[in-house]
Amino acid sequence: QVQLVESGGGLVQAGGSLRLSCTASGPTYNLYVGGWFRQAPGNEREFVAAIMWSGGTSASSDSVKGRFTISRDNAKNTIYLQMNSLKPEDTAVYYCAASSRRSMTWKTSPTAYEYWGQGTQVTVSS
Repeated sequence: QVQLVESGGGLVQAGGSLRLSCTASGPTYNLYVGGWFRQAPGNEREFVAAIMWSGGTSASSDSVKGRFTISRDNAKNTIYLQMNSLKPEDTAVYYCAASSRRSMTWKTSPTAYEYWGQGTQVTVSS
């Protein structure tokens, strides 16, 4: 069973930056894609960004494009979410996710991912 552990959340002022990390362990050789989602109180879980587990191609939502960057370190089996120019509306619990299922399109739905981290809180103050 693949396990995902996130770190890097916290409290930051608007305009600031944070970097989230997600390290995978277990049978990671078959993973296809990794992603980040977020969920604010009262809201549904929302797609943020995704990257091919082998590295390279990535996608992100319009709400974070130009501010957030997803990346991957193959040697560390870790994906990152660099968040710059943070806004109060970015406040949420951020979840790392991974899937071994192949797809012809980007996985932007939470139901497309089998493996989830425990979540890390990001709070942006105004």
